[in-house]
Amino acid sequence: MPFLVLDLEMTGPEPDYNEIIQIGAVLFDDNWVEKGQYLTNVYPENEDAFSSHSEKIHNLSLADLEDAPMIYDVLPEMEEWVCQQLGIRVPKGQLDRTPYLRDVIICGQSVINDINFLKEAYRYEKQKWPYSRVLLDLHTLAYFTFRVLKANGKKAPDRLSLTAIASYFGFAREDGFHNALEDSILTAKCLAEVFKLADQMKLAL
Repeated sequence: MPFLVLDLEMTGPEPDYNEIIQIGAVLFDDNWVEKGQYLTNVYPENEDAFSSHSEKIHNLSLADLEDAPMIYDVLPEMEEWVCQQLGIRVPKGQLDRTPYLRDVIICGQSVINDINFLKEAYRYEKQKWPYSRVLLDLHTLAYFTFRVLKANGKKAPDRLSLTAIASYFGFAREDGFHNALEDSILTAKCLAEVFKLADQMKLAL
């Protein structure tokens, strides 16, 4: 099953009011070999929902998004990108890519929030959700992994933000702002480190 490590930047916290303004993703095949990276800005239809608080986080203004595509163009574009990177040939004219993408697992940090925004965008645009309904969440995996480490007397971070998890593994953002692609790459690196830790753990029964 392929893995799509995803991060979104939004105009605010509510999926049924705020909107996606940036999508970043790193795609991996079944063996976690990187197949490609994706980044696009998105122009929000509801400009009134653009909050100054969110702008301080992602450092994107409406002026920065002026030439960005709308979400109804971005959704099929990203589907096509995933298919191309995985070498999947979709018959010309076939708009429903569900048969080709239903096994693609979306991954991320607290990824259910990103999935909720993405699903709301699909619902609003009356487009069919094409990806797997299974998810892989770094936050949950890190919680379990660090709990095990602490129980065995190992050092582990007390916080589970992406910044804290990344810092534990020796990674950091280049600046203080949240770029969707950079955060996707950072999340993928942290997932790889969590997998390494899992491979090293042994059960004592």
